[in-house]
Amino acid sequence: MFRQEPDPREPSAMGESVSPWIPSCNGSIRVELDGQRTTSDSGALLLREALDSSGVIEALDDNLVDPRHPLRIRHSLASQIRTLVLQRAMGWIDLSDTDTLRRDPLWQLACSDARGLTPLAQDRPSQATLSRLLTCLGRNDNIDAVHEGLLRLVVWRLTALKNGERPKQLTLDIDGLPIEVHGHQGGSAYHGLYGTRIYSPLVASLAETGDMVGGLLREGNAGPAENADTWIPHLVKRLNESTGAQVRVRIDAGFTDNDTLEALETRDIEYLGRLRSHKGLQTLAAPYLKRPRGRPPEQPREWCYDLEYQAGSWPAPRRVVLVVQERPDDLLLHAFFLVTNLGKFDWPPEKVLALYRKRGSAEAHMGEVKSALDVHLSSTDRGASTVQDVMARNEVSLLLSLYAYQVLHGLRCLLVRQT
Repeated sequence: MFRQEPDPREPSAMGESVSPWIPSCNGSIRVELDGQRTTSDSGALLLREALDSSGVIEALDDNLVDPRHPLRIRHSLASQIRTLVLQRAMGWIDLSDTDTLRRDPLWQLACSDARGLTPLAQDRPSQATLSRLLTCLGRNDNIDAVHEGLLRLVVWRLTALKNGERPKQLTLDIDGLPIEVHGHQGGSAYHGLYGTRIYSPLVASLAETGDMVGGLLREGNAGPAENADTWIPHLVKRLNESTGAQVRVRIDAGFTDNDTLEALETRDIEYLGRLRSHKGLQTLAAPYLKRPRGRPPEQPREWCYDLEYQAGSWPAPRRVVLVVQERPDDLLLHAFFLVTNLGKFDWPPEKVLALYRKRGSAEAHMGEVKSALDVHLSSTDRGASTVQDVMARNEVSLLLSLYAYQVLHGLRCLLVRQT
C-alpha cells in the first residue's frame, strides 16, 4: 500500500474522505491519502494507467526487434520503455535518475510487466541498460515503430476525447524546437541566433487539441525548412490514414519555401503560411498602404486583400492574402502576407487570417512541452560509432519525451472523463 500525504488546501484534508484506488495494472497495489507520507511519486501509477489504456507499449512490444539473446534478457523492451516514459513524465529526466530510484518500491511496481509482489523482488534497469535501449530503438528496423507509437498515443487521445468519435478536420502546426546541447556530440552545431550549440528538431502538433504528433531530429546547422518537404507530407498521410480526418498544414515563414509548398500541393494538402517580407512583396503591397482620409478611429483598423503573387523561385502564381494594419501612434501602415491554397469561396481573406492567428495556441503547446519536460539530449557519443548513430539515439530520446507529454496530456482526458 502506498500512502500519499494530503494537501491541507484540498477538501479531503478538512474531514472529507477519499476512497482508496487500486490501479488496473496490479491488483495488489492500493493507493490512499494518509497523514503519513510514504511517497511523493504515486502519480506514476496514474500515468501507468493512462499508458496502459493507450495500448502503445503492447504495440511497440509486438513490432520492435530485440537483438539480445533470449536467455540473457533480464528487462524486457516494454518495461524499459515504460520506465523512461513514466520517469520523464514525473520529472526524472536524466538516465542517471534511474539509479536514484532503483530501490524505490513504487517505481518497481509502476514500471514492471509482472503483477502482484513479484516486481519488488526484481532489480530495475540500470543507466547503462537504458542507454543501450536508446541505441536499440534507434536501429533502422526499430525507429519507424517508435514514430508510429507516438501517433498511436495521439489517436488514442483523440478518440478518448469524444467517446470514440474521430475528428473530421485537423490542423497540423509545424515548429522548430531548438535544443541546447552541452557537448560536441555528432550532428550538433553552434547557432549564432541562440548563441550556443544546438540540435534543430522539427515538431508537429495538432492545433485543436495540443497533441504532439511527430518529431524529427535534425543537425544544429539545418535550415528552417530542411527535410520539411518530405517529412510533413508523410506525417499528413499517416495522420489521415489513422484518423480518417482531413488534415491541413499551418506553417510559419521559415517553411514557406517553394520545395515545401510544392510538395504539399502535389499531394493535394491544404496549407497556410506566412511569407517573409522582401522587395517583391513590398512592391505588391505599396498601392494598399495609403491611409484613408479623415481622422482614424480610436480602435485601430485592419484590411485584408486577396491577391496573386509569383516569387522568382515559384513555377506559377500562388494565392496570397495581404493584411494591412493600423497601429496606435504610428502614421505608417503595417503589412504582412500569408500564402495559401485554401479555396477562395470557402475561405475569404478574413477567415484565412483568423485561422492563421490561432497558431498562437500551438506556440503555447510548444512552450508547455519545453517547461513541463525540460527536453534535453545526450551529451556524449559513447556507444555510437557514427554521427548517424548519435542522431538516431537522440531522435529516440526526443520521441520518448514527446511520449511522456502525450501520457500527461492523456491523463487529463481520463480525469476529465471520470469527473
